[in-house]
Amino acid sequence: MADQPEHPIIIGITGNIGSGKSTVAALLRSWGYPVLDLDALAARARENKEAELRRLFPEAVVGGRLDRRALARLVFSDPEKLKALEAVVHPEVGRLLGEELSRLEAPLVFLEIPLLFEKGWEGRLHGTLLVAAPLEARVRRVMARSGLSREEVLARERAQMPEEEKRRRATWVLENTGTLKELEERTRALLGEIRARFGLS
Repeated sequence: MADQPEHPIIIGITGNIGSGKSTVAALLRSWGYPVLDLDALAARARENKEAELRRLFPEAVVGGRLDRRALARLVFSDPEKLKALEAVVHPEVGRLLGEELSRLEAPLVFLEIPLLFEKGWEGRLHGTLLVAAPLEARVRRVMARSGLSREEVLARERAQMPEEEKRRRATWVLENTGTLKELEERTRALLGEIRARFGLS
């Protein structure tokens, strides 16, 4: 992000399914740090571009509206359709993100990006924070909160880049292996490290 101004410093938060990235994002928000959710921006982008997407994907229109599940089934089974969707949605996500960042006056902003490494976002950020946890712990968490079967959770896990590879790529790794209180302490410590690295008092 060499062409970006010095501030804000933008750190991406990611982690595989069940890692606790949303918990870390919630902690940061509770401490007053802006955390933008890229999935929420993508949903807004799809809404803004719905007319165009309806024209592009008539098979995914149900009752005159774009059906998100039908669209997902369509694009994830056809790489060309996925490219066409991204060509419409990604520029709009970038525009919305720029708007959000321009409104913020904070020196440090976090972006929650589930597929950060899969989509090549690291080149646009000042650093990346991976929330990591053992696979079995993550599977148990997701099964408990979602009602998904073990196989369904593992299928979603296989669709993501392996956590080991993300560990190699991440600027910081936050281990979520204990209690919520331990996660909070580790997050505070890491936050201090991030602020120190970028000279934020």
